[in-house]
Amino acid sequence: MAPAVLHWLTDPWAEPLMRRAFLEIVLLGVAGGALGGWVLQYQLSYSAESLAHALLPGLVLSALTGIPLLVGGAAGLLVAAAAVALAGRAPEIGRDTGVAVVVTALLGLGVLLALSPDAPPRLNDLLFGDVLGVSDGDLLAAAALVLVLLAALVLLHSRLLAVGFDRLTAPALGVRPVVVDAALLVLLALVLLVAVQGLGNLLVVSVLIAPATAARALTRRMGTMLLISGATAVLGGAVGLYVSFHLDTAAGASIAATLVLLALAATAGERVARYRATGGGPRTAPR
Repeated sequence: MAPAVLHWLTDPWAEPLMRRAFLEIVLLGVAGGALGGWVLQYQLSYSAESLAHALLPGLVLSALTGIPLLVGGAAGLLVAAAAVALAGRAPEIGRDTGVAVVVTALLGLGVLLALSPDAPPRLNDLLFGDVLGVSDGDLLAAAALVLVLLAALVLLHSRLLAVGFDRLTAPALGVRPVVVDAALLVLLALVLLVAVQGLGNLLVVSVLIAPATAARALTRRMGTMLLISGATAVLGGAVGLYVSFHLDTAAGASIAATLVLLALAATAGERVARYRATGGGPRTAPR
């Protein structure tokens, strides 16, 4: 039995593409873990989802024209950010409605471009990712972007804490919330560019939100939450790769599903622990 288990554990890593995929997952886990906690703290989950979907036209255009994926994705993010900003300035339709219309329109435009007769094969990888197809160049680009992200987060840490936990008094500490919000959105766009190669346009947000949700169920200390979130993302990515290898399922979808299951398990465990700690529910005050 032991040799069979050993083969089950080691067989995936005999393939170079699996080793590259795992390195990509480690990079995504570090990036998502470092930023995901802040995304939840600043209530930017919807913004992350919106930006991820809205950059699809840029990704498709990069595939159609042969330009690097990162360049097309960056251009798509710039157009999406400008469109969302303009939509938010139209009070007659409301900010949320304007953002929803812009995101839906850009996602639809991306799908229409993907239906072009000139579209290359396997364009669906832009939607669901191809973590098994990352190259050494993709890994180097992702590593460089992650280093930039981590350096920026270290420099912004105290400002992020000040605004994230007490936005009203942050200006008294010399911190401008609007500047911090803008910087966080730029970093969010950077992580999306890193992750879209492996997880695709539709699954990319899972590496940001699911690990951070699991971490927040286990701790309320920001530093600890970021570490747990990163570790959860890497663990979920590795388990997802095992599932993909042994069950012959799509790697990106397997990773996303594993991360969501970990988040659900952590949330359920926290609620059970809280239920037991309160003796079966909230206590009623004596009359």
